[in-house]
Amino acid sequence: WALSYMKQARLVESPRRGWYQITDLGQQTLAAKPARIDNEYLLRFDGFRDFRARSKAAGVEGDDAAAPIAPTASVVSSAGQPPDEALEEAYARLRSSVEAELHDAVKQAAPSFFEELVVDLLVKMGYGGSRAEAARAIGRSGDGGIDGVIDEDRLGLDVIYIQAKRWEGSVGRPEIQKFAGALQGQRASKGIFLTTSSYTREAEEYAQGIGTRIVLVDGRRLASLMFEFDVGVSARNTYTVKTIDGDYFEES
Repeated sequence: WALSYMKQARLVESPRRGWYQITDLGQQTLAAKPARIDNEYLLRFDGFRDFRARSKAAGVEGDDAAAPIAPTASVVSSAGQPPDEALEEAYARLRSSVEAELHDAVKQAAPSFFEELVVDLLVKMGYGGSRAEAARAIGRSGDGGIDGVIDEDRLGLDVIYIQAKRWEGSVGRPEIQKFAGALQGQRASKGIFLTTSSYTREAEEYAQGIGTRIVLVDGRRLASLMFEFDVGVSARNTYTVKTIDGDYFEES
C-alpha cells in the first residue's frame, strides 16, 4: 500500500509491471527530508487528495437496491491504516468475539454433548477415519483415566488416547498425572487432554516435562479450534479481496 499511495500522490511512477521509479516531485519531497511519509503527509499532494475524493465518492454510487458500500474512511483510515490491515484487524476482533461465545456455549453444554463435540472436532481435524468409527472410540466408558482412543490417521497406523473433561475449576497436576499413568498402562506414547476450563501452571509444566507426549487443550484453545475447523459455527458473509490483474492488461 505504501507504493500504491505514493503513486497516487505522484511521488513514484510505474513504467512497467513490478517496476517503480521516483518522479521529480518525489525527488523534491525526498530532498525536503520529511520526518515521515504517511497518509497525513500525502494529503498535501493534489493527486492523493483527488484519490481520497474519488474513494469517498465511490461509496455513494450504485442504485438504491444495492447493499450500501461503507464510505471509504475506509480506503485510508483515520489511523493511517491500509484497508487490508483494517480488514484483518476487524476480522481478528470478530473472531475473538465469536470464540468467546463458543467458549461460553461449550461450558453450558451437557457432558454428553461435550463428548459429541470432541468427536466432531477431531474428525474435522482429520483424526479417526469416519465419524461413526470416531464416535465408537470416544464414546466408550472411561478406563483408568482414559475416555477413549482414536486413530491418528485414516489407516489406523497409530492411535491417540483421549481424556475430555467438562470442568469448572482449573485442571491440576494430579489429573494429568493420572492420565499419564493410564497412557503408560496402555503403552501409549500420545494423548490429548481436553477441558472446557484451564490448566494450572503445575499441570502444564508436568505435561511438558514427561516422556509421553500429552497435548493439553483448554477451553479457549478448544473454541479457537472449533472456529478454525467450522464446528459449531457457520459462515454468514464472505468477502473476496481483489486486486488488479496486471497480466490481463499487459496482454491487451
